[in-house]
Order: sequence, then C-alpha cells, then structure tokens
Amino acid sequence: MKKIFTLAGLLSAFAFSNAQIVINEIYTGGGILGATLTNDFIELKNIGSSPASLNGASIQYGPASGAFTQYHTIPNITLGAGQTYLIQEGSDGGGIINLLNPNLIVNVVLNFNGANPTVGAGISIGFTSGKVALASNTTQVTGPTASNVLDFVGYGSADQYEGAGAAPSPTILNSITRISGDTNRNNIDFTIALASPQAGTLAVNENNASKASFIKNSVVRNKIMFAADVQDVKIYSITGQLVKTSSVKANEALDVGELQKGTYIVTGTVNNIKVTERILKD
Repeated sequence: MKKIFTLAGLLSAFAFSNAQIVINEIYTGGGILGATLTNDFIELKNIGSSPASLNGASIQYGPASGAFTQYHTIPNITLGAGQTYLIQEGSDGGGIINLLNPNLIVNVVLNFNGANPTVGAGISIGFTSGKVALASNTTQVTGPTASNVLDFVGYGSADQYEGAGAAPSPTILNSITRISGDTNRNNIDFTIALASPQAGTLAVNENNASKASFIKNSVVRNKIMFAADVQDVKIYSITGQLVKTSSVKANEALDVGELQKGTYIVTGTVNNIKVTERILKD
C-alpha cells in the first residue's frame, strides 16, 4: 500500500488500507508454445482481515523499460478476507487448458497513447519482464510510488519495481506468486511457483454465468457422473499431462479408478461449446 499526501488522497488511502487488495499472482506464459494454460492471468487477493472493495480501479501494464502503455478497468468488487479475484488476460494462441471460471474475462484493452483499443482480448503480458500495477483509477501510473498505485509488481529486467529489486522472471509453467503479506519489496514478496489460478466465489463472471456445470457429480467411488452429453472429454493432470479421453452421454459415469489421487482438469464439448471444470480425486 502506498502513502498519499493530499487530503483526498489520505481519505482514499484509508479506504483502501483496510482493503489490502493486492496483486497475488501473475502468469505470463498463456498460449506460448509448450504452455499448459491458454491465457495470461492476474490474480488479486484481499490479504486483509476484513471485507474490502475496489471502485473505479484499473489494471495497468508497461514493458520492461519505459512508460505504462495499456490498461483496462475492473468492475466494482468486494472481496472478503482471503478472497481472490481471477482476471483472464491475453493469449499467444496455444495452450491446452482454459482458465476455470475466471471472475473477469478482459475483452477491451485501452492504450494510453490514444491508439484504437484492443477488442476481443486482454493484455498480452510480457513473458519474462514487465510491469503490472493495480491502480485506484485510470490515470497513467508513473512508478511504484505514484499516488494512485495500490500495488505494483516489476519483474525480470523491469526498470521499475517496489523495493530494492524486481520479482523474478516466470516460466511457461510457473507464475510470479506472492509468498505472503506485502512489504512493498518485489524481490522479497514474490517467488516463482507452479501457476495456480484461483477464482473467487463472491464475483459472478457474466461470460460464464449461463454455463451450468457439465459434471453432475465429481469423483464418487472412482466415477464421474456427467449432467449432459459431452463430446471429446479430456482429463489432464494439474501439470498439463493428458491422462484420459472419452465421450460420455448424459447421466452416464466415466470410470477414473486408474487415476492417482489429486487435482485434475476436465475439458469437453457440450452443444458445440467448449467447457472446462476442475475435479479432485481423493
């Protein structure tokens, strides 16, 4: 959280100080050849002890060097203590697993230089280096101590960052992940870990709200029961390995007894619509 020295800024800072909504995870390898996930993502999290809101906030992006170039707005949201908010960003066109029910799918990205907006996709976040800011408004962020900065992450060879150094560069499988808390030191607060996008339960993603779950019952007695006819069912391990394929009729069960305990991603096609869901086999 940043200090703001105007009266209006102090009021705004007080409102957001209890929020402690920070950037929790950034994944930049979405859709790159060899990547598991199809999209980049930014995950926000309320690391405070009470509910907190963001109103009029934006996500802003800048390359490794130079000014911030792009931004998009965030809906007015309230997150409970520990709640996450998953934002789906751009893609390089590859990958095999879609993000599971992101809270926000970004379809319009605006440019600070006045160029035409990018429509139909989110921010294409720099793979190994760049800057991401959570801002209280849509005013272009000038650096980590700008008055409208709520949180700031410079990574890789970024020319701006919080503290004495940047967060480490991610990989195709690994994301920039917050360790715990927020000391305003990117090189201390973040590490590299297996991408683990978590959508919060408080927000409704309008793009997916009409899609009912296609799995009727998750793993029960080593079987998955499906609520609809599903074509081209594929089950992936959490690391992206394809472990089973099938096609299943509504109210039929798929035996997964041979799979080890753990988390899996199930994809398929229902009425010509691609669907994805996470299951836990225990």
